Amino acid sequence: MPTYQYRCSKCGNELEIVQKISDASLTTCPQCKEESFERVISGEGGFVLKGSGFYKTDYNKSAAAPSSCSTGSTGSCSTGTCPFAS
Repeated sequence: MPTYQYRCSKCGNELEIVQKISDASLTTCPQCKEESFERVISGEGGFVLKGSGFYKTDYNKSAAAPSSCSTGSTGSCSTGTCPFAS
C-alpha cells in the first residue's frame, strides 16, 4: 500500500498515512479538526527498476553500432533504418 503525505492548510500539520489507492482522501485535520486537510504530491518516493532488461542496467551501455549495421550514406541496416546513422 502506498504512503500518502497530507498537510493542513489552516494549522500546517503534516502527516504520512498508509492507505489503499481506492481509499478516499482524508479531509479533516486530526489536530485542528478543520476540513482543510489536503493530500500533498511529493517527489521523494522514487521508483527504481532493478535487474536485467531495463534501460539503466542493459540498454544504457555505449551506443556502438552492431557489426551487422552499415552506417554508410544510406544509413540503413539489415533490419531497416539504422539508429546509429547520423
